[in-house]
Amino acid sequence: MERATLDHLSTKATVFRGYPQAGAQSQQQRLDRWSWLLGRKPHRLLSTFPGTEFMDPKIRDAMRCANTAITVAFEDPLLREAGLTDDSYGTAKAFFGLSDAQMHWILCYCHHGTAIHAGVLTSVVRAVIPRAPRVGFAGWLRQLFAPQAI
Repeated sequence: MERATLDHLSTKATVFRGYPQAGAQSQQQRLDRWSWLLGRKPHRLLSTFPGTEFMDPKIRDAMRCANTAITVAFEDPLLREAGLTDDSYGTAKAFFGLSDAQMHWILCYCHHGTAIHAGVLTSVVRAVIPRAPRVGFAGWLRQLFAPQAI
C-alpha cells in the first residue's frame, strides 16, 4: 500500500473533503438514506423499543436502546455529518422530521416483537417518506394504511 497526502492524491483523482450536501438534505433524502442503510444488511437482527406509546414524552425522547434501527442510522457518517448527534429516540425523531406515531410504527415492539430484521424495516421506513399525493384507489389505500400525516 502506498501512502499519499490528500494534496498528492488531488493530482491523480478528484478528492471530496466531506459530503457537501450532508447538511442540506431534505427529510425525504434522510429517510431514503436510512431505508437504504437498513436494506444493506437485511438479515441484521435489530432490537425494538418497548412501550413507546405509554411513556412520558421527556423519558421517551431520551430513550436509547442498543442495536436498533436508529443505531443503524447513527453508524452512518453521512447522517452524522448531516446532524444526527446521537441514537436517542428524540434526536432521531427531530432529525428525520417524524411524529411520535410514525416513530412508534417504525420502532415499537408492539408492532414488530422484541427484534426485527433490518430488511423488514426498510419498507416500513419507506412508507413514511413524504411523497407527492397519489390519486385514485391506490392513493386512498396508501393514506389509509401508512401513517404519514399522523
